[in-house]
Amino acid sequence: MVELDQFKTTLNACKEPLVEVRDSLNLANKEKKIQELEREMEAPDFWDNTELSQVKMKELKSLKDDVETYARLLGQYEDIETLLEMGYEENDASLIPEIEEALQEFQETFENIRIKTLLSGEYDMENAIVSLHAGAGGTESCDWNSMLYRMYKRWAEDKGFDVEVLDSLDGEEAGIKSITFEVRGENAYGYLKSEKGVHRLVRISPFNAAGKRQTSFASCDVMPDIEKDLDIEIKDDELRIDTYRSSGAGGQHINKTSSAIRITHLPTGIVVQCQNERSQHMNKDKAMQMLKAKLYLLKQEENEKKAADIRGEVTEIGWGNQIRSYVMQPYTMVKDHRTNAETGNVDSVMDGKLDLFINAYLKWKSIGG
Repeated sequence: MVELDQFKTTLNACKEPLVEVRDSLNLANKEKKIQELEREMEAPDFWDNTELSQVKMKELKSLKDDVETYARLLGQYEDIETLLEMGYEENDASLIPEIEEALQEFQETFENIRIKTLLSGEYDMENAIVSLHAGAGGTESCDWNSMLYRMYKRWAEDKGFDVEVLDSLDGEEAGIKSITFEVRGENAYGYLKSEKGVHRLVRISPFNAAGKRQTSFASCDVMPDIEKDLDIEIKDDELRIDTYRSSGAGGQHINKTSSAIRITHLPTGIVVQCQNERSQHMNKDKAMQMLKAKLYLLKQEENEKKAADIRGEVTEIGWGNQIRSYVMQPYTMVKDHRTNAETGNVDSVMDGKLDLFINAYLKWKSIGG
């Protein structure tokens, strides 16, 4: 049967990449490391250092996930081979839908684990801190900014990640002028680093009585939440620290005192803000952690002459700088201008279906994009 021949060709094309994925995952070393960590966990003093033990537990889970996912992938491959053999031997057309479904599931698992092998950056495994800022355009841009926040929140929820708002400022009439939030989950930064840049929206504005098409911009900055104490020297006279009254959720307590913190690093112009914690001291600690992470990354990038990619306010939020365009009228399309990945299903993208663009970016970067 022609269908069986096509399925067999598709499956055989995956044989070599399957070996490449296995080698990239370095499964033998991971299985050895799993055994070492499990032996460590049996020690009576393992939980004496809670912070260290949690790091090791997180590492163990990640290692086991990789080993189990590859085992599942290999099992799917072998199951499809068996189904194909049955199809040829019995010349049974009724097996075609089952094989097609199994092959699709295999390809999805294969693609997900192959993308994960591209997350090899130093901080890819860390949580991500995302900041969104509305560009020029008043209410329209603030509304677009709030739409982007909803999009990333939906994406995170689909992944099983947690989202916590660290700082936010509402627009004067509607939407969000700026918002900083943390996405907690394995490889959150590795995935979301693809979103850094200017995002452009074209639509008929609900705020325009004349019903004209309008273009709006918002910028997205992404950094890893580096929890370890970074060796970064910051002099007191390089900082301007402002306190202000928190404006986000939190009931009466959060608005009673000026506990929110804004830190400006004068030499670079980097600004970090936090208003989510319960005290001014905790907000200051979180903001300093964010600043140190930004300065650390900036230092790294300067060595490669790419400092502009790390600074939060790098590019003008406007024409010619967008990484992605979202067009709702006169036609529907979302297109990434770096990878040329595109889709006509704008609603799906705005509901958090971003893997098409994230995966395309990771592949693009892996070949020197």
